Order: sequence, then structure tokens, then C-alpha cells
Amino acid sequence: MRLESEFEACKMLIDGNESFILTTHIHPDADGLGSELALASYLLSRGKKVRILNHSATPQNCLFLDPHSRVLQFNPSRDAGLFEKAEVIFILDVNQLDRLGELKPFLIQSTAKKVCIDHHPDREDFAELCIIDEEAAATGEILYHLLGQLDQPSLSQEVATCLYTAIMTDTGSFRFPKTDGDLHRIVADLLDHGADPVSSYQDHYEQESLGSLRLLARAMGSITLTHGGAVASMVVTRGDFQETGTTEPDTHSFITKALMIRGVIVGLLLTETDDGVKISFRSKGDIPINKLAQEFGGNGHKNAAGARLQGETLDNILPILLQRVQQYIPT
Repeated sequence: MRLESEFEACKMLIDGNESFILTTHIHPDADGLGSELALASYLLSRGKKVRILNHSATPQNCLFLDPHSRVLQFNPSRDAGLFEKAEVIFILDVNQLDRLGELKPFLIQSTAKKVCIDHHPDREDFAELCIIDEEAAATGEILYHLLGQLDQPSLSQEVATCLYTAIMTDTGSFRFPKTDGDLHRIVADLLDHGADPVSSYQDHYEQESLGSLRLLARAMGSITLTHGGAVASMVVTRGDFQETGTTEPDTHSFITKALMIRGVIVGLLLTETDDGVKISFRSKGDIPINKLAQEFGGNGHKNAAGARLQGETLDNILPILLQRVQQYIPT
């Protein structure tokens, strides 16, 4: 089994300590949140002290994963002392310190053992124990195996729902390349333990506001095809947010629309933020779009990545981006 020695080291850390902090990346998704909540449930069942602290608030479409309101948005004045008391800090679904937002300096200063559990490439070396599997389709998949190794007698319905949703969302509803027979067997086990595919999909994907749909209409109206129709770019401005009463998290699924266009193999979504520009990158096939993201200070998976550029403008960055994407288009 992959990661067997890492799982055993993690078990020893859990057995030998009592106070834990769990966190994930800024603007958390269902994979990060589902993994946090599944691990927290296990730790709590062992009588451990657990706090889940994230830089960003939980998005509306993930609140159903947290019926006990265990996930807290980090507040330095309230929570800084917890890092001094923590014995172990789990960092889930992220392997770059800058992606932790306000928690970064507190994590660095903490004397707690750090454990990174993730499936992204190009990890940063900051944790004493790294449970990294780049072949995994989701961090939730790694958590499934970890909980099994930790002698969890059975998965509760709540944990099964968290892990199912983590895997469902990070595989694009089981359509991305890392979806294989082994993954479906994991999913079958999660369904047998009470995960409901109908409610999980509805709770996550079918809870949009009217404003978010109006924002999507604006984004789709901005689509431009370049490079012979191989690249589709979309733009969302601060004015779009203001006029539709929406915020950045409302754009979470917009980039997938770009790849629905016949002939498009690279999708780009540029979102104007208060301090710059956020770029979402998607690609099909063997195009390593994460390498393009790295050129702009970002990172991610081979076919899905992101970057944030402070102090930049849409007018300045879009032509540069369209110029640099050329090298990733097959001739």
C-alpha cells in the first residue's frame, strides 16, 4: 500500500498527543473542508482536543458538510494562543505556506509537529511529516485510506458524506483523468456507509443565488476565443460583483464553462479582486497548465491551477497571459 509508513507515523503522532489544529487553503473547497471535517471527527472520537481554523469563511455550498459548526474562520486575537498550545497541526489539501493566508506566520512560529496531507505537486518543505500522494484524485481519497489505517472501526454517515463530497468535487463529478476503478470502489464503500450522491450533489452544486447566475451570464458574455479557437478566456470585474450583489466565491465553477466549447483545450478565467487579479487555469489532455500558472506565481494540478497577482490590472495582465499561453498550444 502507498504511504503505509507515513500512515503509521501519523498514527503514532495521534496516539502520543492530545491537542490538534487542522487547517486548509484560503478560499477552501469541498476537498479541503471535507478532509478537515473527516479527520476532526476521528480525532474527536478518540477524545482529542481539536480546532479547525481556516483563513477564509466556509463557502455557502459547503456548509452542509459541517452541521456541528466545527470550522472557524481564523481570528488572530482569539486564536493566536491556540498555536502555542497545539501539539500537532494538520495542513490539508495544500502544500504551500502562502496558501494559508493569515495563519502562515502563526504556523511557522508554532513548535507543534506539522503534518501535511495533500495530493498537489511541487510541495514546499515545511512539515515534519508529509503524507503526499500526487496520484490521488483528491485529498479526501488519502483521508479515506488514512482513516482505514488508523483502525477506525467504521465510517459514520457524516464522515462518509464529507469524503464522498471531497472526491466528487475534485474529480469533476468523476470525469477527470484520475477517476479509475479503485476510486469507484472507494466511492462504493462510502455510499454503503451512508453518503447520499443525490443530496451531496444538490447541496453542493444546486444552491446558487440568483445573483450568481446573473454573474455567470456576464462572465459567459465576456468569453473570447483566441489561438485558432483553442483558448477561451473569461473576465469578471469588480463592477460585475457590485451590480449582481455577489462575491468572488460565486465564481467557483465558472471556469468549467470555458472548456465546454468545441475545440477549446485551455480555459482562462480572470477575476478582478480588491488588490489585483485572480487567474483560474484549466486544460485538457496532456497540456500542463500548472506550468503556465507557475509563470504567474501560482500552482496546481496538471490540468487545473490558479494564481493571484497583487497590484495587477485586467487590462495589463490579459494580453501577457494570452501571449504566454501560446507555448502550451500543440502545433
